[in-house]
Amino acid sequence: MNQQSGTISINTENIFPIIKKWLYSEKDIFLRELVSNGSDAISKLKKLVAIGEAKVSDDEKYYIKVVVDKSKKTIQIIDNGLGMTFDEVDKYINQIAFSGAKDFVEKYKDKADDSQIIGHFGLGFYSAFMVADKVQIDTLSYQEGAEAVRWVSNGGTEFEMSQSDRSERGTTITLYIADDSKEFLDVFKVREVLVKYFSFLPYELYLEDANEKKDKRKDKEKDKAEEPKPLNDTNPLWLKNPKDCTDEEYKDFYRKVFFDFSEPLFWIHLNMDYPFRLKGILYFPKLKNEFDTLEGQIKLYYNQVFVADNIKEVIPEFLMLLKGTIDCPDLPLNVSRSFLQNDGYVSKISTHITKKVADKLTSLFKKEREAYNKYWDDINPFVKFGCIKDKKFYEKVKEILIFKTINGEYVTLKEYLEKNKEKHENKVFYFTDERQQAQYIKLFREQGLEAVNLSTIIDTHFIQFLEMEEKDVKFLRIDADISDSLKNTEDKDDKEVKELSEGLEKLFKSSLNNDKLKVQVEALKSESVPAMILLSEQSRRMQEMMRNYSGFNWGGLYDNNDETLVLNRNNGLIRSLISLKEKEDRKEDVQLICEHIYDLALMSHKHLEPDAMNKFIERSNLILSKLAQGV
Repeated sequence: MNQQSGTISINTENIFPIIKKWLYSEKDIFLRELVSNGSDAISKLKKLVAIGEAKVSDDEKYYIKVVVDKSKKTIQIIDNGLGMTFDEVDKYINQIAFSGAKDFVEKYKDKADDSQIIGHFGLGFYSAFMVADKVQIDTLSYQEGAEAVRWVSNGGTEFEMSQSDRSERGTTITLYIADDSKEFLDVFKVREVLVKYFSFLPYELYLEDANEKKDKRKDKEKDKAEEPKPLNDTNPLWLKNPKDCTDEEYKDFYRKVFFDFSEPLFWIHLNMDYPFRLKGILYFPKLKNEFDTLEGQIKLYYNQVFVADNIKEVIPEFLMLLKGTIDCPDLPLNVSRSFLQNDGYVSKISTHITKKVADKLTSLFKKEREAYNKYWDDINPFVKFGCIKDKKFYEKVKEILIFKTINGEYVTLKEYLEKNKEKHENKVFYFTDERQQAQYIKLFREQGLEAVNLSTIIDTHFIQFLEMEEKDVKFLRIDADISDSLKNTEDKDDKEVKELSEGLEKLFKSSLNNDKLKVQVEALKSESVPAMILLSEQSRRMQEMMRNYSGFNWGGLYDNNDETLVLNRNNGLIRSLISLKEKEDRKEDVQLICEHIYDLALMSHKHLEPDAMNKFIERSNLILSKLAQGV
């Protein structure tokens, strides 16, 4: 074999420092690149064997080994794949690989933000120089009569090629670790990186501590230790046929990958070979609380090698509320994020995933409605977010959107409107806080009326979205309006009623010292409620929008002008006030009662401010004292 040395012809002299600069934030990807190369070398060899162009022994066991030697300050990546000849090393290492590195530098050297790079796959072999001052390749091709080759470079543009002493087919890459990357001489650190990227590599991956091995050799008893175990599972569950997977296997896989020991609600097994290859499992996790919806995790793999979590160009944004693994070998990863986002192929993958999720939900609704209802409390934030973010998803699931009523039933929008068309027309009444709005819910229950629970963070946006899509439907919170079904329609609006209403309005404005107070007198079917507070839907939504976007409670700008005090003239206490107000010696009592009725109504609507609450307590004590004294 001829020896060779030379200089790679490029214009950029300091290419490796530039590579280090741009990739520093993800320094550990050198291991991903080099181990992936080893995996590719084995895959190529297996294909050649399958078509009869290469021969290996029948009991051949393919492997990749990473050896850390802290004393020598080296890391070796060893595989028994197809290896390379002298000419192949010259072509793939000196020419093609280095050209890829050069193209990378030319493309990104003037960029200010390295976040545009999607995992830097194009660099391949030369990512080794992120952590090494010197890199050595020893390789022996599968071809008969091939001689082993050694390639050495000190991280500049110069290299040397000569004969190697390697005697087995495959490749060893030796990295002489630089002083600024000594953390990678820690075996535990290397293990962490390997597990991160290669938990499901298709070939067995081993990690070896060279110094520990030397120590064991000195102890003959330890020579009889068990055979080393691979770090990875070469056959992850997503590769199996869904028909061959048990529920327990799905749950075990979920626990192993996400370290979540609560059981998932259900899952979707993606298994597709045309028009693109896509396999994976998406889990719907059980939420411990509402804020868990922010903590989804979709792991993206490329030929069983981990790429990244939650890549939004591939995975629809709303799916990131789920947990799962997706393996897509056809992704164009040698590109920037901006290109990937606009790539039509990637868009088709994203669309397919969305369709599969919608199909699964629809199937559950139609075939297992009881289970679907049971899951709804956990999955509804995800489904609603998906509807808002993706119109196509909404079109597929709009008929299976359900709402939980005050009676604990689950109904679709269509079912709710049909059931209540004579009582509510096209209005959908809802509540957001079962405790705070308990009085209003009680009134609805007493009259056999329906309201639905919309208490998650996303519901304010969701109902506005539905009103835009379903233009005939109007959502009203249960304290925003009084349904006609709650009123006594037989009561005549005659002159006496008008005078009574005007008298009560004047009395409450005077007692509360608030001329701007809106007062509405109604005859409610329920006699138990003396008064209620209503706040228009539009005003309340404006308050919530201001609060959500600015973090400031703008409620005080609207409350006095938009709250309406509804007095129930069928209530005994209200009727008593009418006669009591004429007695001169009971004026103080009348004022106390009016103030208390107002505060009680307000407390059923929202929390009292601190000053108002103090006055309410003081007034309560005074009223109790008067009762005790028989006044």
